[in-house]
Amino acid sequence: MQKKVLVVEQSTHSLALMSKLVRNAGLNPVGANSLTEAEFKFRQSTPEEYLCAIVDYRLPDARHGEALDFTINAFLPTIAVTDSNDASTRNAVLARQVVDYIPKENGQIYDYLSRLLVRLEKNKKVGVLVIDAFRHSRQTMVALLKRHHFIIYEALGAKEAIDILDLHAHIQLVILADSIEDQPSTAFIANLRKEYSKEELAIIGVSEHESGLLSAHYIKSGANDVLRKPYCYEEFMCRITQNLELIDNVKTIREAANKDFLTGLPNRRHFFYSVNHSFKNLPAKQALALLDLDYFKAINDTYGHDAGDHVLKHVAQLIAQAFDDVYVARFGGEEFCVYLPQFSPEKAFIRLEKFRKLVEGSVIVFDNIEINVTTSIGLSTRPSHNIEALLSDADKLLYEAKANGRNQIGVRDN
Repeated sequence: MQKKVLVVEQSTHSLALMSKLVRNAGLNPVGANSLTEAEFKFRQSTPEEYLCAIVDYRLPDARHGEALDFTINAFLPTIAVTDSNDASTRNAVLARQVVDYIPKENGQIYDYLSRLLVRLEKNKKVGVLVIDAFRHSRQTMVALLKRHHFIIYEALGAKEAIDILDLHAHIQLVILADSIEDQPSTAFIANLRKEYSKEELAIIGVSEHESGLLSAHYIKSGANDVLRKPYCYEEFMCRITQNLELIDNVKTIREAANKDFLTGLPNRRHFFYSVNHSFKNLPAKQALALLDLDYFKAINDTYGHDAGDHVLKHVAQLIAQAFDDVYVARFGGEEFCVYLPQFSPEKAFIRLEKFRKLVEGSVIVFDNIEINVTTSIGLSTRPSHNIEALLSDADKLLYEAKANGRNQIGVRDN
């Protein structure tokens, strides 16, 4: 992973502030006050170690943007910062292939820089599909996007675009022009919206029409946003960043709603949604297990609730690793659930017995104290088309396992 950011800034105060922003983004700043120092420090590492560079336009030994030329020629994505926002400086900066141009005019700009650093790292996993029948127009957009580390795909028309989307699930953004092959742009957008929601795939239309009617038609057809030519580079990238951040925010909210806060496992509500969404009818071969930690109250009473939480997180991690190919959840308290579709009773029992022994053999260390824990399991392997019926059966078998001495699997012949 590229962890370094070259920060070139003549002001000691600004250098310290930007270096702090870089560290807050989980990256390692390499600071320099001049072009000469930047060249020396850059050569101490391989270029592949760097994510990007943040470069002051005017330096003591580079008064006219020569430091920008150095980092760009070194194939470092470069964010330009300046003390001046006059037209001549802005034009000189944007004439170069910079990632972005940031005038140091207010505190909000530094917040934007911080978000941009995080975005550059995320973009390495984000696919962008550019659809335009005209090569020059398409290549212009692609050239701008490449500066931001996106994974880029190109298509001339609707059919080719659909094939690309089917193959690449990491595409989060579609940019399409007025002119595409096979289909009117608005019809294509409307068809995409049948398959992809605005929260999972952003669509930005690019229009050459002066009238706002087509822009409105784009939005009504399902586009998230519209850019009208001629657009400036800064507007182009701000719109893209804003739409991708919206997708990220929705994803974060959904994860918070679907995950158990303490353990990070799916919660009960999301467990039912996932199983019911995946199976219109539950398979004939299946198994469902309820797992309960033995004497968990005694752990809380003896070592405190922080220790109990630590034990729960440890066991949850074991569950996530041992059952990463099936459906798991924390149901509440010390109870967990595992659903194994297409598993025979014998195969399910072997899998759960192996896990029971794994928990029994685990030594959990908290605050220099070793804590041992075991688990009782109720395993239902009955044929059923009702997940609630499976849960009810597993709950009865769990009760039997506890009544018979704990640290065992309760199961019955079907």
